[in-house]
Amino acid sequence: MRFSRKIYMAKIVAKRIRIEAMTVKTILCGLVLSAAAFAQAANPLVDGSKSIYSGTKGNILKSADKISDDLWSWRPTPDVRSFGELFAHIADGQYEFCGPVAEGKIVDKGIEKTKKSKAEVVAALKEGFAYCDAAYGKITAANAAEGLPFFNGKPMARISIMDFNAAHNMEHYGNLVTYMRLNKIVPPSSAK
Repeated sequence: MRFSRKIYMAKIVAKRIRIEAMTVKTILCGLVLSAAAFAQAANPLVDGSKSIYSGTKGNILKSADKISDDLWSWRPTPDVRSFGELFAHIADGQYEFCGPVAEGKIVDKGIEKTKKSKAEVVAALKEGFAYCDAAYGKITAANAAEGLPFFNGKPMARISIMDFNAAHNMEHYGNLVTYMRLNKIVPPSSAK
């Protein structure tokens, strides 16, 4: 009886060792995969900033799609920008904010002053967003905090300039949301 009990106990111990070895292998495999995933997200700071910017870009472009040609010149009061002027202003902002990162200087395209039709402004808006997309491609973990001359020549970190652009986009998306609501249009961020 004692001999069979020892064999039984040895089998239980061996089974536990195999289970623990499998657990250790699973944990190690998970750590390796996690490290690989983290390595692929080479720049979480820039990736996070670009994600916020991309959200603003998507909402603004979807908003432009929702505004009909007959509402393009609509404005809530005579003292504020029309729909079209707001979109043109946002397009200009893409060059003004992303210019220091893309070209080392603020770029003035004058879109708000020169583009009036929906087709012209939406094309300029898409080009402006493509310009900022390319600027994000120039930011690395090593240079994200590097100061560049910005408004009034004051230095600002590359990533902060890009975040300022996203904030500017959101500021004017807020204007667009109000305009849309006044015209009984559901904003993209509220649409289901």
